[in-house]
Amino acid sequence: MAKFVADAPGAGIGVLGSAFNPPHLGHLALAQEALWQLGLAEVILVPTGVAPHKRIADDPGKELRVTMTRLAAADDPRFSVSALEVEREGPSYTYETLEQLAEERGESDLVFVMGADAAVGLESWREPERVVGLARLAVARRSGISDAEVAAVMRSLGAEGRATMLEMPQFGVSSSAVRERAAAGRPLRYLVPEPVARFIEEKGIYA
Repeated sequence: MAKFVADAPGAGIGVLGSAFNPPHLGHLALAQEALWQLGLAEVILVPTGVAPHKRIADDPGKELRVTMTRLAAADDPRFSVSALEVEREGPSYTYETLEQLAEERGESDLVFVMGADAAVGLESWREPERVVGLARLAVARRSGISDAEVAAVMRSLGAEGRATMLEMPQFGVSSSAVRERAAAGRPLRYLVPEPVARFIEEKGIYA
């Protein structure tokens, strides 16, 4: 798997898409590792509007997920949030998001940040060749998925040399676990950014 590093600040912009339902510390750690390991200037967090392949579980609504994502990213100037998928009608296809960001960001190289579990299923996405043509890929290692499996998918899509693997600290937190804790009235601090925890508790989200 090829290794790449942005040549200079501003040369690479990461794109991290997720339902962010809610955003948790694992999301921010992934964004940080992409920034640090690849020398990126920025990571754009893109909350999913309408998931094309499955229903977003316990969805409090697109607007609330965007608000929580903005709260999560507010303390780090290297993170920004784009609501383009929420504002766009129809399913949130990644290739359309990357097309729009490429048009908005001009000459900046896009780097799509994803987990290895998503990468091995990339061939089933809408227009996967377009995805790898618009952005290089940064793939976070996941337990049970080998680099060879990811590399095989990249080869099948003609994306050799446009992907690298990210080393990730292990996090035992997931959005579904956070939702379950919120529903049970259990504390969320140290699992999600503190402003997000306060927002969930004050608004009764997932209760």
